[in-house]
Amino acid sequence: MQSRGLTFLSPAFPFFLSVALLLTALVSGCRDGRRYHDEQVRQWPSGNDALADIGEFQASLNSTFRDPEASPLPDRYRKNFNGLEFYPADTIFRTWARLQRTPEALPFEMPTSTMEVARERRYGYLTFELNGQAFTLEVYQSPELLLEKGYEDYLFLPFTDLTNGKGTYEGGRYLDLRIPRGDSLLLDFNKAYNPYCAYNPKYSCPIVPEVNHLETEVRAGVKSFKK
Repeated sequence: MQSRGLTFLSPAFPFFLSVALLLTALVSGCRDGRRYHDEQVRQWPSGNDALADIGEFQASLNSTFRDPEASPLPDRYRKNFNGLEFYPADTIFRTWARLQRTPEALPFEMPTSTMEVARERRYGYLTFELNGQAFTLEVYQSPELLLEKGYEDYLFLPFTDLTNGKGTYEGGRYLDLRIPRGDSLLLDFNKAYNPYCAYNPKYSCPIVPEVNHLETEVRAGVKSFKK
């Protein structure tokens, strides 16, 4: 997963971008290296395997935050860092989404937490159900990342929900996805993470578009950071 909140990058791999990419890309974020291809549907973790997959994500994220070469945390916070706070893993927050592509969409400048802008293109719409409600979110693709080896099929999903400013970061959170071969992919909100600017103001993070608000509580993924 890549942490979209870099010194100008997009959300880390297997969960975060390399240090070099974090320092040179236009908008940072956490990127999950798994592929969400349709042929993998039957092999996708479920039950205890799904919980193990979420646990692996959390362990990898914490490992990156402990790494002085990759962590977004200032030294004063990193040296006493014991781990991020997550909601308990819950498979209720894993849902299949239908992807409607928008090939005619043009690149645009997405505002960020600094004076910079992130260049993104709306790749399509994701329609899914969560907490008994139907939602549609826009999902984005970075023209710059198309030139980065290994990120040609990377998609960026920023969102806000009713936990923001309470249990989670007020600016919203991000999910990293991969372009599927078909028209559906799995959204695992247990892998929602904070932009790096939630930990360190030196990072420039894309601001979640208003259209990507979920009028429900997503009690999954990373919670707000307590300094």
